[in-house]
Amino acid sequence: MQPHLPLAGLNILVVDDDDDSRFYITTVLEADGATVVAVASAVDALEILPKLQPDVFICDIAMPGEDGYTLIRKVRSLKNDKIGQVPAVALTAYGDSEDRIRALEAGFHTHVAKPVDPGELVVIVANLVSSCGV
Repeated sequence: MQPHLPLAGLNILVVDDDDDSRFYITTVLEADGATVVAVASAVDALEILPKLQPDVFICDIAMPGEDGYTLIRKVRSLKNDKIGQVPAVALTAYGDSEDRIRALEAGFHTHVAKPVDPGELVVIVANLVSSCGV
């Protein structure tokens, strides 16, 4: 009998400019059943969003070019309700309370400091999906 995979059936978009972070997050989420597409920039994310229509969006904040704050504001301004309202996680090395508030004000649903424990990341994503009715 297959063990229950808490993220089974979810399509998740991960945006992080760091190769190791993208690999780590992708590996953790896929091990718990998610289908993950990982990209390295805000430009790539905006290009793939309409095609992918992810159930969850996980984004680094500090990226060259457009940062995560700018990206989530652009996502929230999209006319497509599903994409524009996608549940979003800011996953960042900036972990103090001011950074958390800034991420929430920009449009993220939650803010998670790096490094994140694999089990904690899965619980955060599963709880976000549950609370947003995905």
